[in-house]
Amino acid sequence: MSNVRATSYLLTAPRTRRPALSTQLRRTYYDYSYGYREPRKFTLPDYTPTQLENRVVNAPLLRYVDSLRTHGHRAARVDPLDLLQREEVAALNPTRYGLDEPERAYDINGIVWNRPVGEDAGPEHWPLERITRHLREVYVGRIAYEYMHSPSKTERLWFSHMLEKESDEDLRLEPEERKRIHEILARSEVFDQFLQLKFPNLKRYGLEGGESMLPALDALFASASQAGVEHILIGMPHRGRLNLLTGLLEFPPSALFHKIKGASEVPEEYGAAGDVISHLTASPTLQYPGAKKPLKLSLLPNPSHLEAVNPIALGKTRAKQFALFKELERAGETGCLPGDRVMCVQLHGDASFTGQGVVMEGLGLSNLPHYTVGGSVHLVVNIGYTTPASSARSSLYCSDVAKMINAPVLHVNGDYPEDVQRAIDIAFKYRNYFRKDIIVDLIVYRRWGHNELDEPAFTQPLMYEKIRSRRSVPALYEERLIDENVLTKDAAESIRANHKEFLASELTAAASHKPGSTLSVLQGQWKGLVWPGSREAVWDPETGVEQETLKKVGRASVTVPEGFVIHPRLQRHVKNRLQAMESGAGLDWATAEALAFGSLMLEGYDVRISGQDVGRGTFSQRHAMLVDQRTEGVVVPLNLALDCSGRLELANSSLSEMGVLGFEYGVSWEKPDILPIWEAQFGDFFNGAQVIIDTFISSAETKWLKQSGIVLLLPHGLDGAGPEHSSSRIERMLQLTNDPYTFDTGSEPANVNMNVVFPTTPAQYFHLLRRQLKRNFRKPLVVAGPKGLLRLAAAGSPLEDLATGSRFRPVLDDAAVSDPSTVARVVCMTGKLYYDLVKERQKRGLDGKVAFVRIEELSPFPFQATMDVLSRYGDAKEIVWLQEEPRNQGAWTHVEPRLNAVLDRLGRDKVVYRGRKEDAVPAPGIASLYGAQQKTVIDAAFDRLQ
Repeated sequence: MSNVRATSYLLTAPRTRRPALSTQLRRTYYDYSYGYREPRKFTLPDYTPTQLENRVVNAPLLRYVDSLRTHGHRAARVDPLDLLQREEVAALNPTRYGLDEPERAYDINGIVWNRPVGEDAGPEHWPLERITRHLREVYVGRIAYEYMHSPSKTERLWFSHMLEKESDEDLRLEPEERKRIHEILARSEVFDQFLQLKFPNLKRYGLEGGESMLPALDALFASASQAGVEHILIGMPHRGRLNLLTGLLEFPPSALFHKIKGASEVPEEYGAAGDVISHLTASPTLQYPGAKKPLKLSLLPNPSHLEAVNPIALGKTRAKQFALFKELERAGETGCLPGDRVMCVQLHGDASFTGQGVVMEGLGLSNLPHYTVGGSVHLVVNIGYTTPASSARSSLYCSDVAKMINAPVLHVNGDYPEDVQRAIDIAFKYRNYFRKDIIVDLIVYRRWGHNELDEPAFTQPLMYEKIRSRRSVPALYEERLIDENVLTKDAAESIRANHKEFLASELTAAASHKPGSTLSVLQGQWKGLVWPGSREAVWDPETGVEQETLKKVGRASVTVPEGFVIHPRLQRHVKNRLQAMESGAGLDWATAEALAFGSLMLEGYDVRISGQDVGRGTFSQRHAMLVDQRTEGVVVPLNLALDCSGRLELANSSLSEMGVLGFEYGVSWEKPDILPIWEAQFGDFFNGAQVIIDTFISSAETKWLKQSGIVLLLPHGLDGAGPEHSSSRIERMLQLTNDPYTFDTGSEPANVNMNVVFPTTPAQYFHLLRRQLKRNFRKPLVVAGPKGLLRLAAAGSPLEDLATGSRFRPVLDDAAVSDPSTVARVVCMTGKLYYDLVKERQKRGLDGKVAFVRIEELSPFPFQATMDVLSRYGDAKEIVWLQEEPRNQGAWTHVEPRLNAVLDRLGRDKVVYRGRKEDAVPAPGIASLYGAQQKTVIDAAFDRLQ
């Protein structure tokens, strides 16, 4: 076994001392591998002996105060329409606790937190009436707080101190702050009214009724920037998106009007399909007063599938943070933690926050070591869905799902913008202190229906009777400021008139607008890459590596520190890897993968592989991370033994598909110099993430000009595992591609939206992984990966197939055929079936009669390479396609027209299908039936051959 100095291990080794049993609520690996950053730990001073004694003496008062903290939200005035059915909350009545004398004074020391943290100045007596008044102002007002469910005493104390110590003077906004709120609200209202006037048939999903969202976000951006945050990633749905774009994110209204009138939002030379107006994006840089540096804001493109963008925002945030960490570490700065300079903001609708499971998946990732971003601020724009809450959720609040991670929730009445700003301020302070997620439930309403052409009174007549009789939020706030002499009526009218005039001028300018000014294609970290549809795109780069480098990486991949105790059964894994490096033969899939990872790392690239149990590998094949059997300390040998800037992050994930794949896709959007891989436990498990594949991976380049180098590893192969563990549903992936049907030898390589491959050797897999980063553009790669082939000796590759001068080959000819003229049948296929057929051919003595041609790349279909191989078999009587998947599945429907196009060029008859018949499942669960079907498939390759 290869070793390095013990001190190297100590740099990454975990503490060997375990927490006390009473606090060890969940088992953890002591994983200090790359990507892990130990979170900050916070405590507040405990109660002093005097305070503890007072809490005992005044136990009834303590129970009453805690009840106000716990149940006050149930009586708070947070509904702007006052339609919530609020029952009398018995827990808020002091007489329940024997407190029936309003004038009686009680010592509040250690019970009501009206002093700075840690201060104990001795007894302080308040009458019960004052205690009740003070706490009801805090907990039963227009902001409702839920934080007492937290298991953390520190977090509960933090909130109690934060909320109970402040006076009205602390909460009062300066006149200029109030004027800014008014201007933002007024502009938003004018914008919605302008669009309604000029484009009355437009579905714009306006913000009328929910205008407080904008000052809330403005306050959040300002607080974050002043606290040192330099970049905010935003994931949001359609509601109010146009208001945010033009109101805060400096998106030119002329560009919006240009798009509304039917023109493209992107330059025509890209050939993009574009998207609807409610999916537009912006990435401005803003300077807020009091901030040392400008703030970069990135509103990510989103599909119509609600909440799907949020894991993408999380992944992009994480990748941006770690790119920053590496940059800072090169400069000698090591103290930066997740959330210090990059923050994720997620906006939600009330119905989708409750109803879409990806919300739960994203929350579940929030505190995991390889997924945390240092806390997100969630703003739920609670507009009320067309379906009433009684039919839309089983919980009291739409935000209750967030309690699964004990996140605090602040409910706030959207009719009061200053209270909204106060709630946002508290939310950011919590997130910035604890680096955990927090929810702001902004309770507002929709003045119109789901869109402006909808009639909500069909199903909610009483609600909309009330809505249509009330003044707007901007108008109410404007009247208040005028009444309080903060704003004059003339100034208010001037703001509205000026903005209307500005919008009118932008509408005129729309006619001459040129798309491109609002795009950021191939800028920043993407600079130096090219558009994949351009002539400069290199689709087939050399991906081989010098053999000595490969051997160095191979040895490093099983190097462990001195004194590190690996599992006895893994000794064979280490021995086989080292022998393969020495002999240069018999490289298995895990070895080829490690060589691809390590060689890329030596070139400065990072690699991140994510999924369930990926460190070990679903089939116990990878072992890219090793666990000390005495301490459970974790090492990643490639990080430990390779002296390079590239790093390997092994992100063992939660049991999530949509959330985790979305996260990794977000990583791929941020960093073109990383190889981001999501591995499904079994290939068909991707269907739990189908929305991400449909609306992002397969279409983002066409819709939004967004490139991605994401890799999907989907274990595939019929081996008796039954209906669910057999197929990666490759037919679905192929159906999503825009791979051309026609064979055009004179054109540039087809700019397909995804590469879909089915490699049959470790060398091919090696080249595919390296090709992802050696190309001068990025493209998603879907790999129908191996299961049984992982350890099949016949599938091993020699080291020379990975060496300098080699590359991926989209079609593999039959190397066993020395004389093509003797071949009577050519069998084209994909996958592991090849090895079964070779074995059967030898058994039947038909080596010269039938040739097996493997189509390794299905999209883009390799027309020329296929023709080059098949042209060798001019004397063959027939060319067939054989697959083990049912006829309505697998690659057949994709291959048939394309293979026929090649055969037409060769003057040959059409390809003949052989294999399983149509079926509703990929494979049967009855072993005898599977065996009979598989025998029929094998026999079909050889029938009538002598």
